Formats: sequence, C-alpha cells, structure tokens
Amino acid sequence: MLKYWLGIVGLFVWVGCSTSFTPQEVKVIKEGGGIMRVWKTDNREDSLFLRQQAIELTPGEIRTELFQVLKQRMLATVNDSADPGVGIAAPQVGISRRLIAVQRYDKPGAPFEFYINPGIVSASEEQSLGKEGCLSVPDVVGEVWRSNEIVVRYIPELTSIKRMLSREKTDSTFKFEVKVEYRNTWEPVCDTIRGFTAVIFQHEIDHLNGILFTDRMIKE
Repeated sequence: MLKYWLGIVGLFVWVGCSTSFTPQEVKVIKEGGGIMRVWKTDNREDSLFLRQQAIELTPGEIRTELFQVLKQRMLATVNDSADPGVGIAAPQVGISRRLIAVQRYDKPGAPFEFYINPGIVSASEEQSLGKEGCLSVPDVVGEVWRSNEIVVRYIPELTSIKRMLSREKTDSTFKFEVKVEYRNTWEPVCDTIRGFTAVIFQHEIDHLNGILFTDRMIKE
C-alpha cells in the first residue's frame, strides 16, 4: 500500500461458475469486519508471504460474490481513516492474487479503480525521485526512482447487461422479468499512465511481484 505522503481469447464470462480461491483465502476474505489486517514485514510469516509472486486471477474467480467482497474490503482498508493510502495490492491483505486498487489522481474526483492481472509493458527512461512509504513496511520512509510514464496492461472488470425476458400485463400494471448478465471478453487492454498516478501503479505492481519499495530505495 502506498501512503499519502508519497513524494512526488474472446470469451464471454457469465455469473454462476465456481471459484478457485483456496480455503485459506476464503477465510481471510470473509473473516472480520470491513477493514482487513495489513500484512507487515515486522512479522516473519507476513514478510515471507509478501515476497511471493502473486497468482493471476481466473475468469471463475472474478465473477463470484467473494471477489466483490474482497474488492469492497480492500477499498475499506486503503481508506481506513486511521492510516489511509493511495493504493493497495491484494498480497498486502493476505491474498496472493494479481489485483490492485489505485487512486487515479489523473482523473476527475481521483477515484479508486481496481485492476485485474496488471503488468507494466513499458516504462519511460525519464524518471523522478520521490519519497515513498508503505503500510506493509512500518516506520520506513525512503527515496525511490520511478518512471514518469508507463504503459499498463490489465484485464477490464466485468460489465453488466440487463436483458428483458418478458412483460406481462396484470390489471392496469405491467410485470417485467429482467435478467442481469455479467460478461468479460478476458482480453487485456493497455493504458498509458503518467506522473504521480504512474508512481502508485509501479509501487502496487511491485507488490504483486514480491518486491517492496525498500528494495529500490536509495541507500544512505
């Protein structure tokens, strides 16, 4: 999770298929309230977990209610008023899956958006130096070089389609039967990201690859 004081193919996917989240992941996602426990390097087991390569999410996983709960709880965690951040990666809350949430300061209202199986396909040689910190690395702040512009590839989230199945007249009123279907082509898209938002993406995608900002930090 990046903290606020940072210095600078063709397959339709339908709801209803089973999940492949592990029993431990299901437990982590479901237990507790809205805010999840953040895994930290000052705990040995947490530290080893944070060094793992995260696994890609599957079509079956992203169309489950469990996935929606995970997103809601990750969002609650990164917005925790006690220690808010500008981005969060699933491994930081004990889920070793390639999912991140990033606050898009390059968009009106700076909304948080989720990215499934993200990866950086290119990064500019031009870089800037800025201070970074992370809730998974307590009490450490350091300077890190990050590219000013990156191209990120990811899987878009599900889109919903409402389809009217029937319309029946009852007395003076109509009764409608509507089916809501969710689909995803599972084809990756690419976005070009610049500036501070690009820094957040780089920090969070590093988490998916078992890399912490301290690995890139300039040593004094």
